[in-house]
Amino acid sequence: MKVSIIVPIYNEKENLELLYKAIEKSANILDCDWELILVDDGSEDGSVETINEIVKDHSTNVKAIILRRNFGQTAALAAGIDHSTGEIIVLMDADLQNDPADIPLMIKTLSEGYDLVSGWRYDRHDNLTRTLPSHIANTIISAVTGVKLHDYGCTLKAYKREVLTGFRLYGEMHRFIPVYADSNGAKIIEVKVHHHARRFGKAKYGLERTFKVILDLFTVKFLTSYSSKPIYLFGGTGLVLIASSFMLLLYLSVRRITAKISPFSSPLFMIAVMITIMGFQSILMGLIAELLARTYHESQNKPGYTVREIIQ
Repeated sequence: MKVSIIVPIYNEKENLELLYKAIEKSANILDCDWELILVDDGSEDGSVETINEIVKDHSTNVKAIILRRNFGQTAALAAGIDHSTGEIIVLMDADLQNDPADIPLMIKTLSEGYDLVSGWRYDRHDNLTRTLPSHIANTIISAVTGVKLHDYGCTLKAYKREVLTGFRLYGEMHRFIPVYADSNGAKIIEVKVHHHARRFGKAKYGLERTFKVILDLFTVKFLTSYSSKPIYLFGGTGLVLIASSFMLLLYLSVRRITAKISPFSSPLFMIAVMITIMGFQSILMGLIAELLARTYHESQNKPGYTVREIIQ
């Protein structure tokens, strides 16, 4: 077994030496092969120079990937995963708020039959402007996706490599990896991990991140629930619109009989007609989306199932 520890870095020069020493100490406890992949995401504070020094001094275990510019945390993690070789992949932040001492616990938990071990910053050392939006986002994501986790925002997670295949990471989608993994049948467990106050540098995210999470959630919900059957979303919406239009027309007809009021004199008639047209358009969009979904899956030879194991 080999463990790949992937750390995205953006302007974390002061933390890097301490981070490497802490990771090395924890990784040596694992009693297995390990590699550390440091992915610099366009740092401007001299982090690249420090990374080069670490690689030069510890070349047997450390690999550096220097991106051409700042692509974002998700892209940096994706680059690290693509260039890793371990059967087990551990993701963590470079700001020393994640504790590398938790890595052995996560690997041990993973070996108990789980595919993904997610960190839960139970005693979080951040101010209210970060913890409150995070709590709200975690609640919304758990409710919408059905994957109940206390802390989607904790980067510290351990994965079996196979649960990271079958999808690509874009935008700010790294926090939704458990949702993608769950859609592929992964067994997920959450464990409490240590969390420390930031010692050096400053946080890279603010309140605006909450709005991005909510927008990304629409994409994730569609991809995990409707990507193979988009007609359920578009067709279902169309049927609801047509049913609403029918109720309006029924109301206008009853009013015409009982109160002798012409349905054409009410704006509700035009609204009902427009809703009916929108309903049929939505159903047609669903049919077109079905064709696109089949083309997508068949062109890539993607099956509609995933296999955990074969027993003979």
